[in-house]
Amino acid sequence: MIREHPWEQGLEPVVGEHADLETASEGYARRFAGPVGAWFLQVQAQATLRMLAPYREGAVLDVGGGHGQLVPILVRAGHPVTVLGSAAACGERIRSFIARERCSFRVGNLLSLPFPDQSFDVVISYRLLPHVGRWRRLLAELARVARRAVLIDYPAVRSVNYLAPYLFSWKKRIEGNTRTFTCFRESQLMEVLEPLGFRLAERYSEFMLPMALHRLLQRPRLSAAIESCLRACGLTDRWGSPVILKAVRRDGA
Repeated sequence: MIREHPWEQGLEPVVGEHADLETASEGYARRFAGPVGAWFLQVQAQATLRMLAPYREGAVLDVGGGHGQLVPILVRAGHPVTVLGSAAACGERIRSFIARERCSFRVGNLLSLPFPDQSFDVVISYRLLPHVGRWRRLLAELARVARRAVLIDYPAVRSVNYLAPYLFSWKKRIEGNTRTFTCFRESQLMEVLEPLGFRLAERYSEFMLPMALHRLLQRPRLSAAIESCLRACGLTDRWGSPVILKAVRRDGA
């Protein structure tokens, strides 16, 4: 079931996974409020725009992007943007962009995307993969509709996230509405993408220290200085998380 104008059609989700209902909520958005949250999003935006540089004004599908973290920067960069959500409620936070026809919004099954093969130059999905049970199916669908590249983010096993089960109660006290999540190895993800015709092109580890710790400090300039030093030492590239991974179609331009 697909709806072009979801607010006129009710708020029920379609069949499938609905992990983006949480990330598209106001409660989740509050985790990125204030100066520290703005810094988190700036780091994410800068890495994303660098990876998108070869696809100037290319059409982008943002799967699970109702959180609105990417829509403003993609629109400003000149990309035609479509956001896919599992329910109409997932479009509420980007409603102003939809109303002004700055981006399109579709409701559909995250595990069976309502688009033909290679419909978009780039397919992006952030804040989603770690919360989806059938993540291999999701990843295969992202690859299917991508003509040139797929960008995903994920918490890395080879990071402080290895201790996540032991630190969860501490993290929840700081962040309030945090959820359990799946950590990945890069090899796990490429095992899905490579048989579908993709190769690893680029990866960027965003932070060495836990984001919850930076939220606790509430001093983004200090956090940025610490992270800069850790990156210069080579620690972030090796042990940092979350990771933004870019895979490109081998036969693509």
